[in-house]
Amino acid sequence: MRPAAALRPAAALPAAVLALLVAACTSDQTGALAPVAAVVPPEAPRTTGRDRPANDADHAKLVASFGGEYRAPSALRLVSDVTDRLVKATERPDETYAVTLLDSPVVNAFALPTGRLYVTRGLLALADDTSELAAVLAHEIAHVTLRHASARTEMALRSELVSKVVADVLNDPATGALLQDQSRFVLARFSRTQEFEADQTGVRTLARAGYDPFGAARFLTALNRTTALRAGGGLNAEPDMLATHPSTPERITQVTQAARRIGAPGLGVDDRNRYLAAIDGIAYGDNPADGLIRGRRFIHPRLGVAFEAPEGFGLDNTARAVLGTTPDGNRRLLFDAVETNAGQGLEEVLKATWNDAIETGSFENRMLNGFPAVTAVSKGKEWYFRLAAVRVGTNTFRMIMAAKGGTDPEPAFGRWLASIALVTPEEARSLRPLRIQIVTAAPGDTAESLAQRMTAVDRPLERFHVLNGLDKGVPVRAGQPYKLVVE
Repeated sequence: MRPAAALRPAAALPAAVLALLVAACTSDQTGALAPVAAVVPPEAPRTTGRDRPANDADHAKLVASFGGEYRAPSALRLVSDVTDRLVKATERPDETYAVTLLDSPVVNAFALPTGRLYVTRGLLALADDTSELAAVLAHEIAHVTLRHASARTEMALRSELVSKVVADVLNDPATGALLQDQSRFVLARFSRTQEFEADQTGVRTLARAGYDPFGAARFLTALNRTTALRAGGGLNAEPDMLATHPSTPERITQVTQAARRIGAPGLGVDDRNRYLAAIDGIAYGDNPADGLIRGRRFIHPRLGVAFEAPEGFGLDNTARAVLGTTPDGNRRLLFDAVETNAGQGLEEVLKATWNDAIETGSFENRMLNGFPAVTAVSKGKEWYFRLAAVRVGTNTFRMIMAAKGGTDPEPAFGRWLASIALVTPEEARSLRPLRIQIVTAAPGDTAESLAQRMTAVDRPLERFHVLNGLDKGVPVRAGQPYKLVVE
């Protein structure tokens, strides 16, 4: 969640939007190897070369909406080299792409018809070798070379999306998270046929470029596993908005069959050592400037505020809000910062940022750990909402919890409110961003012993297995490099 100083006054947020917003935004890691919705201009005549000044404004807006550009020279050089090698193996070898790394923990990559290609650091952290990275890039480039964008009338909306919707994301704190995350799925999904076609073309391109064609299946398997791991933490794995896409297991079957038609496993190169050396030290997870999630605890050093979600909630930190849900999706929460007008009371804040009916007489003034707050109740057709506006120093925050089926979310809401606290200077100084560290397994090392060296991550052994493409029970090999997550 970005600092309050970057936010504008919140627009009224209806109950239905909150329920959708949490559902939409807790799934933003499911989009890899599928185009993000987002910010893709309609297909236009291509130019060659890596500099396209006419697109600089749109490019800047897009990059800003994904957390800014991520500076990692070794990783950027690797992605660019792989991209060039892949393009030479396509049906349009004269094309070039300008590669940008995005400072986002989301697992995603996408190529635009204008010749720009974007890869998140979250994807770099998940991939385990160069052929897996190449599989993602080959798939995204295939969407461009096959001109899928021009085949969909939906793509005509994308130029407007660049100039309008992304600006809304950056400037509207009430709906920013909804637009930024939901629009990825709603406005730019390719059809199932196109996804399968891009998969098949991508695998063939991998092989022609000399990479292991089975890299696509390995990466999709890692994606499936990290999605399952995420769902186990309370965050939805595959929301309804992705229903028109082929499921990940289905795609794994398809790309495995495509690779087998080319040859047996062992074809091509995976360049694992080169890949891991290139990503050694890259950031993992949230940017500390936007707050950090440690288990069920959210800490924002710059805003000076922290809280702990009730038992059973998984948290997701988006650009504009902290969102949470229980595994069954029946309880959801939202925490964000809003600007207020001079002299505006907290009751007025709730009224101004919630345009559904608030129960008459439900407003209550109270103190939360020394912070003034106002709480209220709103009842929708399917959801029961507990609302709060809390003033911490000069900042005002909204805390909203929803329960499906008309069930009052108390007492969980009360426990959540009671956890809000100031971040002490000592705690703020102690926070460190997480990063990927490449270590070499020593004789006697096991997956368990290496996972114990991971810091500040939940379910470290499962995460170690996923990040390193290892099945449960498969031993690590002495002398081989492996990824750890450390502070």
